[in-house]
Amino acid sequence: MLRHAPTAENADSKSIKKAYKKLAKKYHPDLNPENVESSEEYFKKINEAYHVLIDDKEREKYDQFGSEYIPR
Repeated sequence: MLRHAPTAENADSKSIKKAYKKLAKKYHPDLNPENVESSEEYFKKINEAYHVLIDDKEREKYDQFGSEYIPR
């Protein structure tokens, strides 16, 4: 999931937000009408990764459990 978010381990929230906005715009389904299914799936993963990375508690859990961690 988080491999879709190109951020360093020690990235601050400003950097994470900037990367998220760039990817969200690039893969938003409304902006990719030729490939809606793929865009929707990727957009959901980007959104999920953002919410984990931006929340310190969620990020700590992800760091502890890795890809096995399922947020919320």
